[in-house]
Amino acid sequence: MTSLRATIALAVAVFFAVAPAAFAGNSNSLLDVSPDGTLLLATNADNGSVSVVDAKGRKFLREIVVGEKPEGVTWIGRGPLAAVTVYREDKVVFFDTRDGKIVSVVHVANEPYGIVASRDGSRVYVSHEYPGLVSEIDVASFKVVREFKAGKMVRGIALSPDEGRVYVTEFYTGRLNAIDLKSGAIVDTWHGHSTDNLARQVTLHPYRPKAYLSHIRSIVDRVDGNGSIFPQLTVYTLSPSDGGERRSSFAMDTYNGVYVVTNPWESAISSDGKRLYTIYAGTNDMNVSKVNDDDYNEIERIGKAVRVGRNPRAVRVSPDGSAVYVYNSLDFEVGVYDPENLAPRDKISVCAPPKTPEWVRGKVLFSTALPPMSSRRWVACASCHPDGHADGRVWHNPEGLRKTTALFGMAHTHPLHWSADRDEAQDFEYTIRSKLMQGAGLLNGPMKRKTGFDKTELEEPLSGRSKDLDALAIYCNSFDFRLSPHIPGPGKLSAAASRGKALFFSEAVGCSQCHSGPYYTDSSLKKPFNLHDVGTGADDPSEKMGPLYDTPTLLGVYRTAPYLHHGKAQTLRDVLTTCNKGDKHGKTSQLKPNELDDLMEFLKSLPYETPPSETPNTVKYRVTQKKT
Repeated sequence: MTSLRATIALAVAVFFAVAPAAFAGNSNSLLDVSPDGTLLLATNADNGSVSVVDAKGRKFLREIVVGEKPEGVTWIGRGPLAAVTVYREDKVVFFDTRDGKIVSVVHVANEPYGIVASRDGSRVYVSHEYPGLVSEIDVASFKVVREFKAGKMVRGIALSPDEGRVYVTEFYTGRLNAIDLKSGAIVDTWHGHSTDNLARQVTLHPYRPKAYLSHIRSIVDRVDGNGSIFPQLTVYTLSPSDGGERRSSFAMDTYNGVYVVTNPWESAISSDGKRLYTIYAGTNDMNVSKVNDDDYNEIERIGKAVRVGRNPRAVRVSPDGSAVYVYNSLDFEVGVYDPENLAPRDKISVCAPPKTPEWVRGKVLFSTALPPMSSRRWVACASCHPDGHADGRVWHNPEGLRKTTALFGMAHTHPLHWSADRDEAQDFEYTIRSKLMQGAGLLNGPMKRKTGFDKTELEEPLSGRSKDLDALAIYCNSFDFRLSPHIPGPGKLSAAASRGKALFFSEAVGCSQCHSGPYYTDSSLKKPFNLHDVGTGADDPSEKMGPLYDTPTLLGVYRTAPYLHHGKAQTLRDVLTTCNKGDKHGKTSQLKPNELDDLMEFLKSLPYETPPSETPNTVKYRVTQKKT
């Protein structure tokens, strides 16, 4: 171990003596190229692994299993050491790329997402989506030495060229926060548009004070596929504010003329700062742009967007600018492209398809805005449910205000939607054919036409009639919960949460009358459905289907604000107090402030034990342990 560290330190010192501009791992990505350009790391999130690729020979070398859902990878100095975040296991794994051996596993705060490393390889910085932190790891000791508050639900992270700051993006708002590494404090914030959403990555210009964020805009008061989701690139000027505008935003839907691109995922900039590459995961496209040396035009398109592989989720440029690498995640390969005209040069397979062929097909359909899912290329299922999560938005749907729900636990909590108007995931065929997605659909043949707000979906059985629809259902039903970070250990509760549990299950409060069973919901496919009037239907003048609603699961509720079907409860306390007039949503008006605190601690602790993978309400179409 000592010899490895010495080798790393010597290699870094020699390298930067002759090439101070080269810098691997300064912005988060599923890909990273070694500073000398010879090796490439590709993170296979669905396989739980990282692949090492010979970038010059363009061949796969080895795959290293690291844990469930790795999300970011970085070289440490010049290598051979590298590190990867493992999102669902709350750890950072350091590994030797020469032989694939795990060097150290560092347990960190919840939901580690992005990762960047200092030039000398002595420090690693990690973004944590929930609860919104950046952690600093000392590589010599493999220990977390500091944690900083970084904002709300942060994902993207980049290290400034002078290594004095890290910049992080808030996933649901597109805000950019600067953290001073000396003090550990947020020292500046760049606010985007109120509609900015799903900003998962940030890249910095190598010598100009600019940050580039690929994200979407969610226009929640429109449900037309032509006007609800837009691809966007925001350029922030990082110099101190003089009271002027420090933000330029580019509508990428019109950037290529009438050619629509969807779901921008991330960007990469060449080491000379002259070319910017952007990828679009919903339409499988990539742009190259000239970076202008001004504060007005910022970027200028070179050529047209070109088609790459399926669901591109990462892009990197070789240090010498001779190649562009794109991780086409649902082809399970890295594509190599010409940096000027984006012509394809090669493909490198990095892993085998995970789970089952049906699950893979379902994810392809879920992730794309191409036909037959959409005829206009604007919207994919993943635009509002990225990797099974919600988009943090409340939409002005025709039936009324509707908060986007996550898909976790869906296999066990049918019927679907707040108004329980769907009894199978295959009913999303109605969404595909709707005004929102405007797709041809996955079912060959007719189905009953929906009229107004009638629950037609409940009358039309769709499962088993289309392999693609069934595959989409299998993918949607595949998301499961992880344990809450608000517990002292698996199956354990804090003293406050234990007191809250007693209140929750007490007859005097009555929460468990509806939030029952291992998924804390009485949702059931037995008819008539268990729908409840909890006094919220009249809160929204646009409501068309209330006042009876399905009971949502409480598992994972600690990270899914805002709450209730209309999203008017900003906090769990609001759910129990200001949004619970008349005690229709549990009898909470008599509770003292400390009892409310205890009840909220219990809610935040859910799940404190792993829920069962099979219940009487579990649906057929889902991934099981046996691979077909």
